[in-house]
Amino acid sequence: MPSESVAVGPTSSSGSGADPKADRLGAETYVRMEDIRKEFDGFVAVDEFTLNIRQGEIFALLGASGCGKSTLLRVLAGFERPTRGKVLVDGQDLTPLPPYDRPVNMMFQSYALFPHMSVEQNIAFGLIQDKHSKAEIARRVAEMLAIVQMTKFAKRKPHQLSGGQQQRVALARSLAKSPKLLLLDEPMGALDKKLRSQMQLEVANIIEKLGVTCVMVTHDQEEAMTMAHRIAVMDAGRILQIGTPDEIYEQPSNRFTAQFIGAVNLFEGKIRDDEKDFATIHSPELQWPIRIGHGLTGFEGQEVAFSLRPEKVSVTKEDPGDPHNKAKGIIEDIAYFGSHSVYHVRLPGGFKVMANFVNTQRWASERFTWNDEVWLSWGENAGMVLTS
Repeated sequence: MPSESVAVGPTSSSGSGADPKADRLGAETYVRMEDIRKEFDGFVAVDEFTLNIRQGEIFALLGASGCGKSTLLRVLAGFERPTRGKVLVDGQDLTPLPPYDRPVNMMFQSYALFPHMSVEQNIAFGLIQDKHSKAEIARRVAEMLAIVQMTKFAKRKPHQLSGGQQQRVALARSLAKSPKLLLLDEPMGALDKKLRSQMQLEVANIIEKLGVTCVMVTHDQEEAMTMAHRIAVMDAGRILQIGTPDEIYEQPSNRFTAQFIGAVNLFEGKIRDDEKDFATIHSPELQWPIRIGHGLTGFEGQEVAFSLRPEKVSVTKEDPGDPHNKAKGIIEDIAYFGSHSVYHVRLPGGFKVMANFVNTQRWASERFTWNDEVWLSWGENAGMVLTS
């Protein structure tokens, strides 16, 4: 198992973190991927690692295309056999079992609904294949229709449904057999942005209500942050960091995670002072030093990066006064998002810093505009120091 990169300074917890949803989960490992490695003709798609998932957890594999997340999902489903390692669900070794013998169901991005079948027939399909009684099938289909709020659409065909309704049917069909593990492959990929935001919460609530353990694959950061109890950030077949959404965002353990999750200002520099209660970093990109409100357990001259989210940066026309954690520059670009604006401020050396500004006034341009000279500042514990 490759070791995870760890940020210098306070580290994130490996448990449920501050996520209140995680407090309802059992502490025991329910799904375990042990020493998994997958090769295709000598190419390593998934490097060796071990992953533990708790019962009732929605766990997201997040990464760019080609990072190995879909391969992992296929290994869990049984569509791919690992080159090395094994998959256990509820203590049962599933590695040698074919997909149809696993207590696992998968919902595909395309939904894969049968176009010639009605909604209720689509939901009933897996139950019929497993030879359940007619009474049991009828009861289970009615239950699923009610849960996904599709009862009145039971007789419709897929082409008569909206994208969101088709997704609910696909989810109901995946859950009808009461799988021990539900797999979601880019579950919102076929929906437009507004509907995607709505369905993220809706699908997560349904899964949580039923207490199903779920592993989802997505390249959409917002989707992972909204739906998952924990997230694994992946790159080049390796898991770089695992944590709750707030841990991943607020405490990235490496440069890749910091840059992949949300927007970030990343200042390269060297440690100048490292005391018990504070540390300073000199960055050639800034006119003044960075001061951290705790020791780093590093060493003088050590090369590090300082990760600072745009919403942690204050924008003023006046000098904040402190001899550190500030910069002066010119507003070069403004991105207006309604609730807030993002200012791209060019510093004297050419480096651009992003800063979010909440639009409390009706017209955002009344406070700052293009070519304004502004001061940027941030608190001593506003960012993270990264060594990798």
